[in-house]
Amino acid sequence: MKVSWLKTKDDTKSFKVFKNLGFDVYDIEEPENTDKKIEELIKNDCKTIILSNEIASFSNDIITKYNKQDDISIIIAAGNNNEKQ
Repeated sequence: MKVSWLKTKDDTKSFKVFKNLGFDVYDIEEPENTDKKIEELIKNDCKTIILSNEIASFSNDIITKYNKQDDISIIIAAGNNNEKQ
């Protein structure tokens, strides 16, 4: 089972541990292309996709399309990109 993580390219904190461990963490340069990247990952046999909260807001297909598929898991993770002041 392949697992991938998606975040915006400006988000330097979300999924950092997974990226450092060599997992597939993808930086989305144009958030409007989130659905295209999800489609690409699914075509490449990715069964679990974890999205940062920020990037999930740009996907139109998460609820309408993938929520009804039993073999694909889309998970929205809370973001870590907030700087403490």
